[in-house]
Amino acid sequence: MQQSDRAGLLFALAGFTLLSIGDTVVKSMADEWTPSALAAVRYTLGAVGLSALLMAREGTAPLRTVPKPAIQAMRGLGVGIATLAFFASVWVMPLADAVAITFTQPMITALLAAFFLGERLRASTLGATVVAFVGVLIILRPNFAEIGWAAVFPLICATGMAVLMTANRAARGAGSALAAQAYVAIGGAAVLVTAAAIGHFSGYEQLRFYWPEWHVLARTAFVAVSASTAHWLVFMGTERAGASTIAPMTYIQILVASTLAWIFFDEVPDLIAIGGAGLIIASGLWLWRQGQKRAADTEHP
Repeated sequence: MQQSDRAGLLFALAGFTLLSIGDTVVKSMADEWTPSALAAVRYTLGAVGLSALLMAREGTAPLRTVPKPAIQAMRGLGVGIATLAFFASVWVMPLADAVAITFTQPMITALLAAFFLGERLRASTLGATVVAFVGVLIILRPNFAEIGWAAVFPLICATGMAVLMTANRAARGAGSALAAQAYVAIGGAAVLVTAAAIGHFSGYEQLRFYWPEWHVLARTAFVAVSASTAHWLVFMGTERAGASTIAPMTYIQILVASTLAWIFFDEVPDLIAIGGAGLIIASGLWLWRQGQKRAADTEHP
């Protein structure tokens, strides 16, 4: 393995581990704040920080003239939906189960890209999607019985992330990587602040906005900073080793999430749930492997 690949994998490992640590912190705030308020403040902090960094490096031009504004708005909508659904999911179901289900995102992305971007929908993609959703049904089995339709939240999160990934493909070449991060943070903040306002005025006490104790705000700030740092680490890993090399590293999140959930929340997944997560991981790795084969065939016809 080349030195650059090794460094890239280490960057990616650190980034994906940090994302799972942030997810654990989010779960620790269950019943201490509403998901909509937490998500809105988290993305507002991220939007302010990334915008300030963008202006310091590239001036105000990227913020005054946003390239492909409709696509950027779609990116913000996707990440807003995904964040709100994920925060809600980890508060009502085991962390490892919620994280595992969100890994259906690559399959959903492939379907959306086929329908909206005209990308070829392959038989391998359809097969992987079917297997992944069997895994989802297996994981949801006990959760659905206990908490009802709220168990579908992580699947909504995966769909929101798939919308983001599809829009990312449509937005390629529209500004720097830093600008792209800032745009999605600003868009996500707009969506989530709106959602928090709607919840506040809806009349449901559970959705009323209020300012929590300082330690909840401190943890929210940590989630905002850690998520931005994690995405930067993954980006650095991608630059050094390539997206196809680091792709399987994403599944370290399930291992880290399971370990942290066991340590801090006494959540131990049963063997059936582990089997469902295994099906989802196998589907994702199959898609990744098929992509590598196609890339190799293209390079060496």
